[in-house]
Amino acid sequence: MRIGVGVLLACVTGFSVAAEAPKPASQTTKAINQAVKDALAFEDKTDFDNARKGFIAAPAKVTITGENGAPVWDLEQYKTYITQEAAAPDTVNPSLWRNAQLNMLHGLFEVTKGIYQVRGYDLSNITFVKGDTGWIVFDPLISAETAKAAYELISENVGKFPVKAVVYSHSHVDHFGGVRGLVSDADVAAGKVDIIAPEHFTEHAVSENVIAGNAMSRRAIYMYGALLPRNPQGGVNGGLGQTTSTGAAGLLLPTIEIKKTNEELVIDGVKMVFQMTPGTEAPAEMNTLFPDFKALWMAENSTNTMHNILTLRGAQVRDALKWSSFLNETIDNFMPGVEVKFQSHHWPLWGNDKIVDYMEKQRDIYKFTHDQTVRLMNQGYVGSEISEMIKLPPELERNWATRGYYGTLRHNSRAVYQRYMGWYDGNPANLNNLPPEDAAKKYVDYMGGSAAMLKKAKADFDKGEYRWVAEVMKQLVFAEPGNTEAKNLLADSFEQLGYQAESGPWRSVYLQGAFELRNGVPTSGGVNTASPDIIRAMTPEMVFDYFAVRLNSEKAAGKNLTLEIRFNDLKRDFCLNVKNAVLNYAERQCKNSDVSVTLDKVVLDDIQLGKGSIDDMVKAGKVSLKGKEASLKEFTGMLDNFNFWFNIVTP
Repeated sequence: MRIGVGVLLACVTGFSVAAEAPKPASQTTKAINQAVKDALAFEDKTDFDNARKGFIAAPAKVTITGENGAPVWDLEQYKTYITQEAAAPDTVNPSLWRNAQLNMLHGLFEVTKGIYQVRGYDLSNITFVKGDTGWIVFDPLISAETAKAAYELISENVGKFPVKAVVYSHSHVDHFGGVRGLVSDADVAAGKVDIIAPEHFTEHAVSENVIAGNAMSRRAIYMYGALLPRNPQGGVNGGLGQTTSTGAAGLLLPTIEIKKTNEELVIDGVKMVFQMTPGTEAPAEMNTLFPDFKALWMAENSTNTMHNILTLRGAQVRDALKWSSFLNETIDNFMPGVEVKFQSHHWPLWGNDKIVDYMEKQRDIYKFTHDQTVRLMNQGYVGSEISEMIKLPPELERNWATRGYYGTLRHNSRAVYQRYMGWYDGNPANLNNLPPEDAAKKYVDYMGGSAAMLKKAKADFDKGEYRWVAEVMKQLVFAEPGNTEAKNLLADSFEQLGYQAESGPWRSVYLQGAFELRNGVPTSGGVNTASPDIIRAMTPEMVFDYFAVRLNSEKAAGKNLTLEIRFNDLKRDFCLNVKNAVLNYAERQCKNSDVSVTLDKVVLDDIQLGKGSIDDMVKAGKVSLKGKEASLKEFTGMLDNFNFWFNIVTP
């Protein structure tokens, strides 16, 4: 995942009653979707056979609730319209509809003797590997509630055994967040349960949810369509799974770190051989071979879709070349003898010849995207041009497992360009161009005003030129944010583009944009990616880096302030200095400080979690100050609190 950013569907109230209902698919959209249906081999039902294979049981109803009784996962909301028999509605790309039908095949499945998966209980799968006395669990979903429900399902149908180990395949929240639904701190502390993860897992799991967490989470509302109704005009499928759960995401820190490829580990009689794949789908990730089961766990390095080189919520650009090289290593060194391949999303594949062919195409989708983008880049084309020019060969284009349900060739090629060339395309006009709102006002003036633009845009909309209408109406909306007619036309164009999208995230982005244009931006609720476990897992250095990005430069200008932070429990001292509107720090005692603060790290965690202010902690005797208390207040007053609901489709 894809996803990596907190729990996406937190309380998002505060939006107004819909000003305009969704529109039907236009004739242009119907024609485009029909062309997809005509071009692809929908008669091939192999994926459906594989997605059903090994089925053991599923409850009649999959609605999982939290402590307050509210659903944190509700597959039922999709069942009313996504059925195995239903043809794709006009408002859904038929290839995406097929993917949704496959992801709706849920319940408990036997992958091979001794290995089981629960699918359809979250965005990701949870895997149970039977040891001598208990379970080794791979990737325990996003939420404790969904992981617990999955454990109950397998206990009821296979047998109730203790969890002996949990393996995090990589550092995204849908692969570790539900761990507390299976084991507790006490289990880990007592040595009853091992937590196994790739090297640098904790660093990346924590940092991704904090430093840029606010902006990434806001954009993730778009990527996963958090506010969209679940119907054929709204949320249908997230590409990797239906959507994300909204329960309690936690983190138990690893007790065992895997550091090199071919490292072996035997837990409860189960032999595992690891392949390290850092910098592929996640900065810390690993695959796992089970030689005794003739089974290969691919984490999220190969799923039944083209994945993201750059996720639409925002992240560091992934290395497509490195990704393909690790998949090549998998084929060469881990594939011999493997009879089943499975992973943290979608369904397994059986048969060595089929798996090798599948893996070669997975490798080549990233190698092709990299090589052909760089080829065109070296011919002088820029990212937007390359995304129009690059075309897959038929053997990759018509292969279901490399279709763009999550990543797409268009935005992945731009990501490769960005990795090498950055944001600047070489054209001097784009070196210091106007910001969107300022440029928009000029565009509107040059185009003859809003009335002329609307007249021309409506005519182009009737011709099915939705991409161009979106480009033009974006300018008018940014120039005149109160122009309801412009916002509605922009929403209409987004909507048709969403109906045509094969990628689940593309559909969500377009339809979420249309939703906010019609309904306004919510004003309350939101997403907090920094869960209590994430906060507690932050090192002091991570905390101070986070303080640094919150430092308001205007408030800090001209200040020269030195703070000493002494952690009793960690036996570590830090000297922080605000100067030149920058916060720097070093691990040492200050020679001179304006104020010295002594506390335990857990007290700082509680302050960050809103369990009390510094003043409260001083009064409670949990924080001691030496020096100027006013300097501490001056420092905290310089730190911004981020507004989650910033505007995206309006200025």
